[in-house]
Amino acid sequence: MTLQIPDAALIEEPRFIVRMARMLWADKFALCAALFLVTILILAIIGPAWLGDAAIKQNLRGRNAAPFEWDRGWLWWMGADALGRPLFARIIVATQNTMMVAAGAVIISSVIGTVLGLVAGFSSPRVNQVIMRLADVIMSFPSLLIAVIVLYILGSSILNLMLVLSITRIPVYLRTTRAEVLEIRERMFVQAARVMGASGKRIVFRHILPVVLPTLTTLATLDFAYVMLAESALSFLGIGIQPPEITWGLMISQGRQYLTNAWWLSFWPGLAIILTTMSLNLLSNWLRIALDPVQRWRLEMKGRNNG
Repeated sequence: MTLQIPDAALIEEPRFIVRMARMLWADKFALCAALFLVTILILAIIGPAWLGDAAIKQNLRGRNAAPFEWDRGWLWWMGADALGRPLFARIIVATQNTMMVAAGAVIISSVIGTVLGLVAGFSSPRVNQVIMRLADVIMSFPSLLIAVIVLYILGSSILNLMLVLSITRIPVYLRTTRAEVLEIRERMFVQAARVMGASGKRIVFRHILPVVLPTLTTLATLDFAYVMLAESALSFLGIGIQPPEITWGLMISQGRQYLTNAWWLSFWPGLAIILTTMSLNLLSNWLRIALDPVQRWRLEMKGRNNG
């Protein structure tokens, strides 16, 4: 997939946010995805304080209670787990840990990878070779295998899981940033900045980074979904987040032994992962078009027609 680089004038335009809002309104699928992700973010912030007690309160008389039994109350509309705890409350509370791990890993990997990519693309060939060989070493090992080994040695915790997943994703941002910098540094506005006496640091962070940033934003949106799925896979294998903490992947793992007689224990957290991942992909596809000066006219025209 080739990502087009938007011009820097778009990012510096005062009405940039208004234009983005109009283009988002023009794409109803992306709008629904954005609204869903905002809801998930709000639940991640207020979930533990709102339903934290209900998520851990056991009721053995309601073990594996089926969903849609409204006489139990609205908290039990998704059913209950093997200890009688309402699945709806547990999914909402688990949102915070799931989003925290994914967001932390994406932020750490994107910042480190972007900085290394800028250095590799703008520095001397020797520095470039050293950084790229480091990326090759990381990429030579399967990401899940690295995570399994490190978590087995250091132990499972939110911080360790976040760091492991971020390390495995650094080469993605590093290679993308370097490739963009190698092309952008030959453009006329960069040559003009050099002639005007701008320092290398100013050229990189003032002139090159704003042009690369939209591409990295689109990549980070996609990568968020990948990291969330990786965390769920590790929790499903039993080496991710451990009880009493909750994540969507851990809930799926805890419900797999009841799939034949209580399918809802794994279905609802799995559905939450699917909807969040699908929303991230839809929003990423919209960002790719909205930030592309060659293609964004389609969304702008659609927005004018709808208006």
